[in-house]
This record gives sequence, C-alpha cells and structure tokens, in this order.
Amino acid sequence: MAESKIPKDIAALNFEDALSQLEEIVRDLEGGQVKLDKAVESYERGAMLKKHCEAKLADARMKIEKITGLGDAMKLENVESE
Repeated sequence: MAESKIPKDIAALNFEDALSQLEEIVRDLEGGQVKLDKAVESYERGAMLKKHCEAKLADARMKIEKITGLGDAMKLENVESE
C-alpha cells in the first residue's frame, strides 16, 4: 500500500478530537452494522486518524525529552548497555 498523505481535515484536528473520531469509527465497525463500502471508507479514515495520532504523540514525546533532557540520557544508556 502506498503512503497516503493525511487529509487536511484530519491534519487540522488536535490529538483528542482525532482520537475521539477514531474511537467512534472503531465502535461502528465493531458493531457490524456498517455496509461494506462505508466500512472500507471508515477503515481508510481510521488509518489516517491513527497515523495522525501517532505523529502527535511522537511530537509530544520529543518535546518532553527535549525539555527534560531525557532523550540524551536514554541515548547514553543505550550506548552503555551495548
């Protein structure tokens, strides 16, 4: 599957709103009452929402590591353990 660019409407969402939409899609799909075409569309949107949420979390982690200096400590720890 080719890498898909995150649509603008998803990219504009904050983490909490994207996660909420993803949870709603999962509930709908798990309910099994969604027609096949709609299920495929929902799955595709869910995949983009997941990707967006993961990027937001990674960005937050990097910011926290930068603030706390934890990122450098973790790199040093990994080198020492080898």
